Amino acid sequence: MVFVVQESPDKNLLPAAKYGELKILLSPGPVVLSPGPTVMKLRRELRGFCDEDYLLLIGDPAAIGIACMVAGDMNRGRVKVLKWDRQEQMYYPVAVDLYAGREKGESEDGN
Repeated sequence: MVFVVQESPDKNLLPAAKYGELKILLSPGPVVLSPGPTVMKLRRELRGFCDEDYLLLIGDPAAIGIACMVAGDMNRGRVKVLKWDRQEQMYYPVAVDLYAGREKGESEDGN
């Protein structure tokens, strides 16, 4: 599944569909200064987020940040995002593991 953070009617998302079914999480518009309802909605929508899923980072930067935090929380710090390459006109997957290295005994400062 490709979770599209925020609907963007002017963007062609079809190239992202090669990574899975597209599911829009939030309607267009900014996240209000009280993000509680957005956090609750994203927790509900991303409840089953797993290693096979992707986030498509489109929309309000605050919404993107919240979606990344929630998805990471749902999947033990692991999130895959789709990054757009303008030159190649395609998405590339980028895997992020917030806790990579910790199991090898590294401290948070890398030592």
